[in-house]
Amino acid sequence: METALAEFADLVAGSQLKSDEERLAVYRALGRGEFAEGRSLDALQAAYRLGARVAWRRYARAARRSGMGPDLLVTVAEAVFVHIDEIASASVQGYAEARANHAGTLAPLRRRLLELMAAGAPQEEVEKAAVEADWPLPEQVACAVLGPADPRRGRRRRLPAPVLADLDGPDPYLLLPEPALLLKDDQIRAVLRERGAVIGPTVPFDLAADSLRWARLTASHSRPTEVGSEPPTCDDRLPDLLLLADPPLVRLMAERRLEPLAGLTAKQSERLGATLLAWLQTNRGSAPEVAARLGIHPQTARQRLHRVQQLFGTALSDPDARFELEVALRGRAASAASR
Repeated sequence: METALAEFADLVAGSQLKSDEERLAVYRALGRGEFAEGRSLDALQAAYRLGARVAWRRYARAARRSGMGPDLLVTVAEAVFVHIDEIASASVQGYAEARANHAGTLAPLRRRLLELMAAGAPQEEVEKAAVEADWPLPEQVACAVLGPADPRRGRRRRLPAPVLADLDGPDPYLLLPEPALLLKDDQIRAVLRERGAVIGPTVPFDLAADSLRWARLTASHSRPTEVGSEPPTCDDRLPDLLLLADPPLVRLMAERRLEPLAGLTAKQSERLGATLLAWLQTNRGSAPEVAARLGIHPQTARQRLHRVQQLFGTALSDPDARFELEVALRGRAASAASR
């Protein structure tokens, strides 16, 4: 306050001796101090504005007592607010410099943290790296794998500070802390849509490597997500992840359990397979329930169920066989959807 008032008096008197660099250093330091304390600039800027108003009211009273004319009074008012704008801008500059320096210092530490979490490093090592990177460990995370960037889009979108990202590697991805909140962020959703992302399951932070692995597994067995569409999330496809984990075993199960369909045409096999899966998923439901699930007439469903009973016989009354049949049919459906 003393510096600002003394400098204003010098400016008005035309006796300023310091360079702009020297004169504004104190205000840049104030901006850096606000960042160091973890505050925004709101309080400092409000103090500047309040100080300018208080100072102007006192100047105005003194001007009236001295008989200063209105033209000169306007000139003084303009000088007051030009001065306060200048020192406020210097504080903004100091704040921005401190933030950039902080980000530059943290960037390699956060890259290291991301690498450790993606590799499934021991929890103690991750916790130590998180402290060094000034990154509070969240309770839950989710990884999102990204498709290639569109070079026509120019500059990348800025991501919120808590997001850890590898955007330059051969398999780019994001690590999202507290995904239930961050997945509502407009910037993040825009990046996910533009890059054809697949979002891994939400997991405790020490399972981040698994979320990334499952997201990559889903992406590798799915059709590429259309750019601009909402990204799929593995939380909605956990049973499919189980099937994708061991495709040869699922194929072996299908070969054994779905052998009764082998003698049918492709169309017949597809229809009866879908009917059997609907019957299993409706807990061995009635023909009307199966029909409702498939969107067909109940009489058609009844005919198909009769044919299924003829083909699979006693296997349909065996719980283990029914489980294997559902796995086989789900696996076949997932494989067809990925082609």
